[in-house]
Amino acid sequence: MTIRLAEVNFIIISGRLTRDADIRMTQKGQSVCGFDVAVNRRYLDNASGEWKDDVAYVPVSVFGQYADRIKDRLKKGAPVMVEGRINMNEFVDKAGQNRKVLRVIANRVQILQTAQSAENLSAVESTQPAGEEAAAEDDVPF
Repeated sequence: MTIRLAEVNFIIISGRLTRDADIRMTQKGQSVCGFDVAVNRRYLDNASGEWKDDVAYVPVSVFGQYADRIKDRLKKGAPVMVEGRINMNEFVDKAGQNRKVLRVIANRVQILQTAQSAENLSAVESTQPAGEEAAAEDDVPF
């Protein structure tokens, strides 16, 4: 009896943009938005007893109309969460060497809340009349 495993190609990463997103067009005229996400992993080094950071720089591409919609909002340093699939691209570089590039093809990019946007949100919430705020709290079922 052979066990058949489902093949799944799905990834979620979160980190900060290392540069502003760039946009270009494919040969077929489709928009491609490209950027890199720095993903940090903090760990305790057993030898030294110190905390260390292991950073991976992950290239991400977004295609089509979604690329056109998000390109101007993806700025260096912005915290993002990316959902997509891993893609291996093989090519020959200018020196004639065979190269492989592993990248994430995103189907969703979410810009995470920053401290500045949280301040703006709390300022908007604080302008809500007290009666509406109290009524909203009364509707909570727990």
